Amino acid sequence: MPVTESGSVASAETSSGRADTSVRARLLLKTRILTVIVVLTQVVGDYFLSRVLHQVGSLVGRPATAFILAFLNPWVAVGVALLILWLFSHMVLLSWADLSYVLPVTSIGYVLIALTGRFFLHESVSMLRWCGVLLIVAGVIVVGRTAPSSHPQEVHE
Repeated sequence: MPVTESGSVASAETSSGRADTSVRARLLLKTRILTVIVVLTQVVGDYFLSRVLHQVGSLVGRPATAFILAFLNPWVAVGVALLILWLFSHMVLLSWADLSYVLPVTSIGYVLIALTGRFFLHESVSMLRWCGVLLIVAGVIVVGRTAPSSHPQEVHE
């Protein structure tokens, strides 16, 4: 049995509690790292797509070759690759964290997309949109303070 600092023997419950805390701490760290990956791949991938497609112009009503030419643009290809990475990382995150945690927390990406649109794509963002962005931030803060999974025993490392 483990020995405490005072020299007494610790109960199995105490060491089990520490092990559970260690597993939860690792899960939380992994969840936060993967959440950052999910958010950044979405934001950067969408940025590249939007940047190029604003230059190309509307594809509505244009022949299929316009889509193919747009897709062959290297920045569109990078954007698509990042969004594929986003999909896979999002799937992994959903495999160990609750949907009711993942979607609200990763919605911080919408905030970053609004900022990216404003400062890198020089879009006009109305005050009403900024109010919506603030609501998203508040929601992310609230949900981010909760545990990622309501079923930690189902998590496989």
